[in-house]
Amino acid sequence: MINRTVANVQEALQGVQDGMILMLGGFGLCGIPENAIAELVKLGIKEVTCISNNAGVDDFGLGLLLQQKQIKKMISSYVGENDEFERQMLSGELEVELTPQGTLAEKCRAAQAGFPAFYTPAGYGTEVAEGKETREFNGKMYVLEEAFKADFSFVKAWKGDTAGNLIFKGTARNFNPCMCGAASITVAEVEELVPAGELDPNQIHIPGIFVQRIFQGNNYEKRIEQRTVRTRE
Repeated sequence: MINRTVANVQEALQGVQDGMILMLGGFGLCGIPENAIAELVKLGIKEVTCISNNAGVDDFGLGLLLQQKQIKKMISSYVGENDEFERQMLSGELEVELTPQGTLAEKCRAAQAGFPAFYTPAGYGTEVAEGKETREFNGKMYVLEEAFKADFSFVKAWKGDTAGNLIFKGTARNFNPCMCGAASITVAEVEELVPAGELDPNQIHIPGIFVQRIFQGNNYEKRIEQRTVRTRE
């Protein structure tokens, strides 16, 4: 029986080094690998490139790594909720590669599937396409985008089993599934870890073949980026 379980987040992050390219799942603060991010801060790794839809907020998510100046480059789509990100970008302290959101997801999925590149119409005629190959298909112009090449991928799932099979819950099923298997090593942290065979095969979103390490996380805050409530009458 295949067992991909590791004892804790410390064991899960063994091998992470300065200068690596890291993928991190999540959308806003939903479905982010909180335990892995906290451990990256503790490890004090430097000069890393982070591939993530966004950069968290000032005091949570990837914002914690930005605070410690651990990130050299961010490859993201939406970064509007982080003042420290803005400051570092405008001052030249942080390299930033803004990518259309669908392209970001597809660059992950292409890496997961083993495709080196793909054509997309997104970004043609803009700064996004500068220096990239373009080609016409059926009268429409497309941009060639290369798949990501990452060292580690950190994802967060709701449930998982010891074989690495994963189930995501609600909107936490965002960038997490397409980042599984899109790096040399995929680390999955889950809220509930069960023995292999306990998950309904029909409910599994990602099979264990895409996961190398899995552990049960703890102390999830699950913060809300911007809490909006209706005014009481």
